[in-house]
Amino acid sequence: MLFATDQWLRLVPVTWDVFPNALSTAIQYASLNFPTESSWTRYNGLQQLSYFVTVFIAAPVSITTGLLQSPAISNRLGLLGTVLNRQVARSIHFISFTWFVFFILAHGIMVFITGLRENTNHMFAGVKSAGWIGFPFFVLALVLVGVAWWAASPFTIRHARLVQKTGRILVGWIKGFSEWWEPTAELSESDISPHFWPNGTMPNSAEYEDLLAGKFRDYRLRVGGMVETPRQFSLADLKTMRKQQQITTHFCIQGWSGVAEWGGVKMSDILDVVKPLPGARYAVFYSLADGSDGGRYYDVHEIFNMRHRLTILAYEMNGEPLSVLHGAPLRLRCENELGFKMVKWIAAIDFVRDFGDLGAGQGGYNEDHEFYGYRMPI
Repeated sequence: MLFATDQWLRLVPVTWDVFPNALSTAIQYASLNFPTESSWTRYNGLQQLSYFVTVFIAAPVSITTGLLQSPAISNRLGLLGTVLNRQVARSIHFISFTWFVFFILAHGIMVFITGLRENTNHMFAGVKSAGWIGFPFFVLALVLVGVAWWAASPFTIRHARLVQKTGRILVGWIKGFSEWWEPTAELSESDISPHFWPNGTMPNSAEYEDLLAGKFRDYRLRVGGMVETPRQFSLADLKTMRKQQQITTHFCIQGWSGVAEWGGVKMSDILDVVKPLPGARYAVFYSLADGSDGGRYYDVHEIFNMRHRLTILAYEMNGEPLSVLHGAPLRLRCENELGFKMVKWIAAIDFVRDFGDLGAGQGGYNEDHEFYGYRMPI
């Protein structure tokens, strides 16, 4: 509504006089000798600057830096995604939201102490009056917000999947659309992080210990399901295939990020060998490790996303064989998804038509246990 009318013009300073006027107004407020209120017709310098910063600076900065924390978006923007990398964007994002907290507190306090009746009339009745016409609507709004706040947490706890499905309907198509963007941002060796944080529950089985003791000579990657040619690949087999190296940013859902060079075989080459059937829509990756709550870790990906240029099965990290901490002998790198989607210690890949009968049917271990989305490019 602000931009559908000419009201936005009231927020834009047109002379440098706004700065000394804002300072003078701030001193008057601080001395509790409030200036004459005339916001019905024009804002004073302090009000105008506050609204201008909120609408034209803080809001777009918050939106932009929020989106830059997305792997699909940041890895698509080349140099911009590198300069405004996730941690820089996250810090700016925090500062901009600190401004919003300050603005809300200051604005709310000023509504009460500079004339509650007149201000609520302006906001809730659209009239300039000293009466009480807007105040009942203000109280009603407070009650509705309070009731909604009181009911929200119990409702969301009882109906968590319903809330998740509603969110998927609202924004899932945006997340799905962003998967189609080709991740193109590759960095240089100077960008590689000195420390790359490991996480995830480590494999804890005799099977894995035997593989590790034999330096993975007996490791076999089983690829099957809805494919024309099921295969088992040894690590040596994978290393004879065309190798791809890429320096990319890893985005963890916990908020941290890191840059590393990955080397491995393209998933598109694996698909060309096994030839998924026309009805296959998803690739399911199974780990040799369990999840944090017990049960085998797995995750599901749209099959088309496995053909992305930077989607690989990595067996090297920073020029060295992949370490156990980071997923040896094999881990997925899918550069337009968050880190938990990139299964480590891969045991098998199955191509399926649907994942409703896998685990709790949500598309992955974290999706089953923690209400994550099975598509996480944002």
